[in-house]
Amino acid sequence: MIDHTDWEIIQCLQSNSRLQWKEIGEKVHLTGQAVAARIRKLEDLGVIEGFTVKLNPGRMGKSITALITVFMKTNNHEAFQQFVRNKEAITEAHRISGEGCYWLKAHLATQEELNQLLDEILPYGNYRLNISICTIKQSPLSWEI
Repeated sequence: MIDHTDWEIIQCLQSNSRLQWKEIGEKVHLTGQAVAARIRKLEDLGVIEGFTVKLNPGRMGKSITALITVFMKTNNHEAFQQFVRNKEAITEAHRISGEGCYWLKAHLATQEELNQLLDEILPYGNYRLNISICTIKQSPLSWEI
C-alpha cells in the first residue's frame, strides 16, 4: 500500500506540486525515476487524483466567503445538485448529516452577488448563512504516519 516514503512524496507535492521529480527525490532519498514510478503508482491506486493550482479568491476580487447550510424543502436533490455544479461561485459542496442537508462554500465579490445566490437557493430550500471572518487553516488532506 502506502509507505513512509510515499507519504513524504505526497507532502512534497502538497507543498508545491510543481516540484520536479529529481527535486522530490533529493528530499526523500530516491532517484527522479523512482519518484516518478511511485507517483504513477499513487495515481493508479487513486490516492492522487490530479494536480491543481491553489487560487486565492480574495486576490481575485472574491472577498466574501459564505458558508451556507441548506435545508431542502423538495425531494428533487438531483436538480439542486446540478444547480450547485453549475454555479461558479460555489467552490465546495457537501451532502451532510445532522443539521441541514447540504453545506456549501461560496466565494463572491459583492453583497449583491451573495443576495442573488441566496435567492437562487430559495426554490430548493431554506438556508442558514455564515460569513467567514478569516481563514485560520486551509490545507489539503495530510496525515502523519
